[in-house]
Amino acid sequence: MSYLIDSDVLITAKNSYYAFDLCPGFWESLQTKHLEGSVFSLDRIRSELLQGRDDDSLVEWTNNVIPRSFFLSSATLEVANAFSEIILWVQQNSQFQDTAKAKFATGADGWLVAFAKVNGWTVVTMEESRPESRNQVKLPDVCIRFGVPYQNVFSTLRQLNVQYRL
Repeated sequence: MSYLIDSDVLITAKNSYYAFDLCPGFWESLQTKHLEGSVFSLDRIRSELLQGRDDDSLVEWTNNVIPRSFFLSSATLEVANAFSEIILWVQQNSQFQDTAKAKFATGADGWLVAFAKVNGWTVVTMEESRPESRNQVKLPDVCIRFGVPYQNVFSTLRQLNVQYRL
């Protein structure tokens, strides 16, 4: 099984329980699982991560530690077509406020779902489903709508049998 990591997984990990100085094994395990061919993210996630300060440890990791191959290209016709279908659904859904639609359209979440849908991968996120949400398009709800498997990072770590040192 192949997993596609959302930016919130990496940002939350860096800012809390898996900070680079507290748990370097988490980051080493991500790299190991990537090199084994099971953990990746997208070029659009990389762009989100690089919006941080130059001295931010996650920016440093993104630029200098994790191989560039970790961030797959979303620039294929199949992925673009799937993304168009997802955006059309979001834009036509009267449940969502215009600000939620605009934020979703400019973020990476739709691309994650599109890539996972086309390639049969699982999206890994920290977000939780909230089908009643009006002010935010939740990644798990888009996954559900388009038949894309998703799970939280803790389930993924268990499935990958990740064992790392603190």
